[in-house]
Amino acid sequence: MARARSKPERSRQAAREAVKQAGRMPPTTAPRTQDPFAGELRRREVLPLLVMHLIAEGPSYGNQLMERIAEMTVGVLSVNPNTMYPLLRRLESEKLIEGRWEHPERRTRRYYALTKRGRKEYERLVEEVRPFLESVSRSIEEIVREVYG
Repeated sequence: MARARSKPERSRQAAREAVKQAGRMPPTTAPRTQDPFAGELRRREVLPLLVMHLIAEGPSYGNQLMERIAEMTVGVLSVNPNTMYPLLRRLESEKLIEGRWEHPERRTRRYYALTKRGRKEYERLVEEVRPFLESVSRSIEEIVREVYG
């Protein structure tokens, strides 16, 4: 017998389905190369915001950040190493985060911490990105309300 899903689980599933459907829209002139929803999240600096947010909670390394973002977004925003590590290098070159090797002699995990400058940028992003995230949230809630009542 199938387990009854909770309302939050049904809402997350509806959001995933909406994102999938948006990605299946027929191309206009060029084929879509990525999910439009996730692409917009990246363009709006949501990924740097999430990375800096998680690092602000405590030093973190790349794989850990990718896993935590996937968990936080219930898989809607998945980040691969080809996205995460260039972002970490960019944030480090902009002096927003600083990295330290767990074992410098072996170059194992590189833990990142927010710098003072990074904390200011994080606070700026928190304010700047919020209206976009609230808009996405309202849109998803409306889709769920419309489809599932």
